[in-house]
Amino acid sequence: MLDDVLWKQRRILVRLEKMHIPFVDLKAQYETLKDDMAEAIRDVLTSAQFIGGETLASFERDFAAYCQVRHARGVANGTDAIHLALRALGIGHGDEVITTAHTFIATAAAIVATGARPVFVDIDPDTYTIDPEMIERAVTDRTRAIIAVHLFGQPADMGPIKDIARRRGLYVLEDAAQAHGAEYQGVRTGALGDVACFSFYPAKNLGAYGDGGAVTTNNAAIAQRIERLRDHGRTTHYSHAEIGFNSRLDALQAAVLQVKLRRLDEWNTNRRRAAEWYATELAQSGIETPLVRKGATHVYHLYVITTNDRDAMRTKLDEAGVATGIHYPLPLHLQPAFEHLGYRQGDLPCCEAMAARSLSLPMFPELTRDQVRRVAAIARAAAERDGHKNLQRKSAYSSAALQASESALAPSSAPVRW
Repeated sequence: MLDDVLWKQRRILVRLEKMHIPFVDLKAQYETLKDDMAEAIRDVLTSAQFIGGETLASFERDFAAYCQVRHARGVANGTDAIHLALRALGIGHGDEVITTAHTFIATAAAIVATGARPVFVDIDPDTYTIDPEMIERAVTDRTRAIIAVHLFGQPADMGPIKDIARRRGLYVLEDAAQAHGAEYQGVRTGALGDVACFSFYPAKNLGAYGDGGAVTTNNAAIAQRIERLRDHGRTTHYSHAEIGFNSRLDALQAAVLQVKLRRLDEWNTNRRRAAEWYATELAQSGIETPLVRKGATHVYHLYVITTNDRDAMRTKLDEAGVATGIHYPLPLHLQPAFEHLGYRQGDLPCCEAMAARSLSLPMFPELTRDQVRRVAAIARAAAERDGHKNLQRKSAYSSAALQASESALAPSSAPVRW
C-alpha cells in the first residue's frame, strides 16, 4: 500500500517537472469558444457589414450595460481610446495631465498625442496604483485631468482621486485596459470617472482577435464626440465637422468580443481563484503577493509578485519551462522618450523599486491548481536559495533598497507587451 502511494506521488512529481506553463494560454480559451465564435463570425461575413452596423452597435450596448454606464463607443485600440477621450474633453496644447509612471507607455503617449504634457507621480507601495497624495501635490494651474490607471486588474483609489478632481475642477479618466469587470466600492470600472478607456488586446481579460478598444461614459456629448473623432470627424458621409481619425472597431472584432463578454465574469472568477491558490502556495515564503484594496474587486489581469532577486527567480522559472513577464522594467519617467520632461532617477522611488523587484507569474482563467503548485514551488525554492527575508512592503521601498536595485532598472530581457 505504501509503495503504491509513493509510486503515485512520484508520477505526479514527474508530470509536474515536465510541465510547460505558458504566461497566457489563448489556445485553451479558444477551445471553449470555437463553436460560438464560428457562428458569430459567420454572421458578420454573411451580412457583409464589416465597418459599423448592428454587430458593433449591439456590442456597444452590451458593453455599456456591463460597465454600468449609458454609452460605450468602440475604437481601434486602447491607446486611441485614451487619445480620443482626452480630445473629446478638449485637452490639448499647454495643458497638463497627471498620471502614474508605472504603466505601459500608451497611457502617457496618448497625452502627448494631444499636445498636452504628462506629469508623472508615484504609486502607493502596497497596491501599486497611483498615489492620491502625490496627485494633490502635482496639481498646477495648467492641470486639466487625472488619468487613474487600474493596474494589473486592481482599481485605483478612486474616492480620494475624485475628491481632488472635484475640488480642483479636473476631469478624471480611467485607464481600465487591465481591469475589465473590476469594481471599486461596488461600482464597475468604466463607470468611476468622467470617461473610461479600455483595450481589447488579445491577452486582456476581455480580448479581441486583434487590436480593439472602447470608451465608456455617462455623458452623451462625450460619447457623440468620440463617435465623430473615431470616424474622420464625420457628421454625414461627406461632411466633416472637425479633423478626426480613422479609429473604428470593426464588426468582426465586435462579434468576437460579444461572444467573450458573456464569459467575462466566469473568467474573472477563475482568475481570482488562481490568485488565491498562489497566495496560499507562496505564504511564508518571503515573496510579496498582491494586496487587494479594501472595498475593491481585483480581476488579476496580471499576477505580480515582488522579490529581492527578481532576475534570478525569473531565470529559474524559465529553466523549468515557466513563462513569466516583467511589468514594467523601466518606469515611464526614466524612458528615453520622455527625457525632455526632465525627470531623474530617484524622483519616483516606489515606481523605481517596482521596476527592479516585480515579476509577473502565469495568469489566465484556465490555469490549474497543479500549474500553480508547480510555479509556486519553483519560486519558493528560488527565494529560499537567495535568502529571502519577509520585508514589510513600505520598508522595501527605502532609499537603501533603491540603491541596491539601481542596476536592475535596465531590462535584462524583453518585457511582455501591454
